[in-house]
Amino acid sequence: MTEHLPPISDATTLKKSLGPWTLWGLGVGYVISGEYFGWNLGLPQGGSLGLLIAFLFVTVMYVTFVFSYAELACAIPRAGGGFAYGVRGLGRFGGYLTGVAQVMEFVFAPPAIAMAVGANAQVWFPEIDPRWIALVCYLIFTLLNIWGVQQAATFELIVAILAVGEILLFAGLVGPHAQWSNFTANAWPHGWQGCLAALPFAVWFYLAIEGVANVAEETRNPQRDIAIGFGSALFTLVVLSSTVMICAVSVGGWERIVYSPHHLVPGTQGQVTISPNAPTSDSPLPLALTQVLTKDHPMSHLLIGIGGLGLIASLNGIILIAGRAIFEMGRTGFLPRILGTTSSRTQTPVAALVANFCLGVAAIFLADTGRLITLAAMGAVTLYPLSMQTLFNLRRLEPDLPRPFRTPCYPAFPFIAQVLSSIVLATMLVVNLDFQSPWTSVTLWYAFVWLLALGYYALTISSKREHA
Repeated sequence: MTEHLPPISDATTLKKSLGPWTLWGLGVGYVISGEYFGWNLGLPQGGSLGLLIAFLFVTVMYVTFVFSYAELACAIPRAGGGFAYGVRGLGRFGGYLTGVAQVMEFVFAPPAIAMAVGANAQVWFPEIDPRWIALVCYLIFTLLNIWGVQQAATFELIVAILAVGEILLFAGLVGPHAQWSNFTANAWPHGWQGCLAALPFAVWFYLAIEGVANVAEETRNPQRDIAIGFGSALFTLVVLSSTVMICAVSVGGWERIVYSPHHLVPGTQGQVTISPNAPTSDSPLPLALTQVLTKDHPMSHLLIGIGGLGLIASLNGIILIAGRAIFEMGRTGFLPRILGTTSSRTQTPVAALVANFCLGVAAIFLADTGRLITLAAMGAVTLYPLSMQTLFNLRRLEPDLPRPFRTPCYPAFPFIAQVLSSIVLATMLVVNLDFQSPWTSVTLWYAFVWLLALGYYALTISSKREHA
């Protein structure tokens, strides 16, 4: 017997205004910042071949996951995404766990992106702390999402198209200078184990694409359009991410897109030595461009400016879906009810968006980009195996549930996605565990968030007898 979420009331209704083209823009926009920054932070540990292997592993995981998750999204079009499916297929507690994992992913990703926006803006405003730039950007796009989903989604589509064009232009400029010998130089700085440390940064290439499901309730024809949006967005991202990684690394070696030039000491045969304690960069594409164009070249300015739009697309898009994930849990009583209300004027989840903004601001001032990326990735690869178990359970418990889109190669696809995501999660937890430096151990941060979530469930939810 499955549990059902309560019906949607007029006070918690979201506006239906999205179509398949907009869903493509959202799917690409959520993720495209992962092609602009973050992935390069996996290179110091994994090297170019270590990151490439992690990328191929993660790509298989996402292909099988997305085409399995699309079945759930089309069958149960609710703003809660994985949480809504989890309650129905795993019960109250399983649904809560799925919802917390989803919220963790969507809450920790935007601060990381906002910090990258701040780092890019320092090119023009070097005297301003990038964290304050990040905070202002976070506020602006929170307000845009409060204004209306159609406005936010239209903006997302425009900047996603520009960002895709920028990556293609980047490849056209850098590609002719790419050499395989550069890609394979110092390819295994820490041996094969580097593949494991590179996994969360490979996940970053695709992180949050599942957010397409969180706007199903605001889609005019979710039973048809969600599958189209998922599939087209995933294909676009596979092409873009592989193109960016290979071109950027091959132009001069991985060190030159992780560290600024003044932190690198040229050696013999093109090798470089990294200065001790050199900070990593959140701008791999601009660093790659400087190796083929001068910093003052008009094309460099154009590409860096449009690249900032790619970051903004993901910041805006993930703020949108973070608000929906929190909203659904509030609407159904798994979080405070105030978070599950919408504005009578704009029909947007204002309280949930404000709560997400407050959490994001705290994260900006408490953590660095790499740790936030890893936390968001941990939340994602916790969500994925739980969602795949939901799919299995619902196929068994509700065989007559209308399924406009059915997972191809069932049960192989969801099984592969479940196994691979579980392996990635276990690997990330082990690699990031450090009892000697608990404040910097991402695994311990992750465990602390779960401790708070389980405490909240025990004190407020498990004692309730009524169904969600």
